[in-house]
Amino acid sequence: MAKRKPKKAKAAKTKSAAKRSARKVVKLASAKKSAKKANGNGLHLPKMSAKPYGKDGKALSGVRILDFTHVQSGPTCTQLLAWFGADVIKVERPGIGDITRGQLVDVPGADSLYFTMLNHNKRSITIDSKHPQGKRVLDELIKKCDVLVENFAPGALDRMGLTWDHIHKVNPRMIVASVKGFGPGPYEDCKVYENVAQCTGGAASTTGFLDGPPLVTGAQIGDSGTGLHLALGIVTALYQRTRTGRGQKVLAAMQDGVLNLCRVKLRDQQRLKAGPLTEYSQYSLGIPFGEATPRAGNDSGGGQPGWILKCKGWENDPNAYIYFITQAPVWGPICDLIGEPTWKTDPEYATPKARLPKLKQIFDRIEQWTTTKSKFEVMELCNEVDIPCGPILSMKELAEDQSLRKTGTVVEVDHPTRGKYLTVGNPIKLSDSISEVKRSPLLGEHTDEILKNVLGLRPNVIAEIKSSGALSAPKKEEKAA
Repeated sequence: MAKRKPKKAKAAKTKSAAKRSARKVVKLASAKKSAKKANGNGLHLPKMSAKPYGKDGKALSGVRILDFTHVQSGPTCTQLLAWFGADVIKVERPGIGDITRGQLVDVPGADSLYFTMLNHNKRSITIDSKHPQGKRVLDELIKKCDVLVENFAPGALDRMGLTWDHIHKVNPRMIVASVKGFGPGPYEDCKVYENVAQCTGGAASTTGFLDGPPLVTGAQIGDSGTGLHLALGIVTALYQRTRTGRGQKVLAAMQDGVLNLCRVKLRDQQRLKAGPLTEYSQYSLGIPFGEATPRAGNDSGGGQPGWILKCKGWENDPNAYIYFITQAPVWGPICDLIGEPTWKTDPEYATPKARLPKLKQIFDRIEQWTTTKSKFEVMELCNEVDIPCGPILSMKELAEDQSLRKTGTVVEVDHPTRGKYLTVGNPIKLSDSISEVKRSPLLGEHTDEILKNVLGLRPNVIAEIKSSGALSAPKKEEKAA
């Protein structure tokens, strides 16, 4: 008969096991705490890549975008995401496609530059969203995609049956991102285009000269500006999804985007309560200020007095000008360059406050100097002594700038129907996600590829859908003889 172990020994063994278990718990808690500390917010971070920078894929590789955008604001957003590596599937109407394919055509029979320059790196599928089989394909795409992006008129997506409730039921992880003209409020159902956004967002009322009408700017701050805002909202929502596991709605209103870019003018609106805006040239001319931020011509929005000045050849060259800033720290070098060394010590000019009432006179004198030199000569001389300035560069000069070609800011692309053309490249450079600009897709070019490889449909199912007419334009009826 086996002898029983003493109770004391058994108790000691149990106590020892408990201590070991406790130590394991402490170690596990400590490891979790360390991991959370290392990861910042506790999100899992993969093992650091050993591949060279720029050789381990794009930043958004693995993200799939369902692109219901057209014209400019939406395509700007999805093109940027595509440049960063997202798989962007552009849904287009059979036989027609994005309306910009046929707008401002310069090469007969080819997609316009308007379209090609906004839809690089994307794939195109044609779907009749009203056709039952078309709706079937759309639902399958919603299941396979991470983000749906649209810039339809208010209510259009709902009328297609793609309500938030429907999309979220099909794919709870889906992020639905929209560009609209206005946010919630009295104008939310109104259509908005580029110049309308500039006018309703505060840009036009503060652009132009004091004695002239409001002006819109050549920069597409309403369309492209809002597209850039939406792209930021999308990647933010994608990041949040790694924590919550669910999708959400993202809205970028064009009025909001323009106002965000005009924030310094909203700043000045509030400063008017304290008195005149002394850095505006209007003050130096003795013209009273009104109740709203005025149009300020070429005044600097940052508070440093600046103006566009003529350079040599301005009589025949509309872009022979330079933007010149009289920044206080370099006032001495400015005086030396223009031949007014006594202004450095003259009480009438020596301090920024003393110069404010004389800004027009000062810029007139600087312009006497700039008109004796080309804009590039002025820039070179000013940069040697850290005077902020910049030549007015024409689109021709930018298109031919080799430094912009080297950085990928301007890119030459080859297209199968229109040949080679210039386009802008990714304006945001990442050292570990090297962008490349691929040509825009032909209408419906990737339809079969997407049905097979993305949706995983069998050949007989693809044939059934295609024969139903859900993916092609209706055949035109032949006229009677």
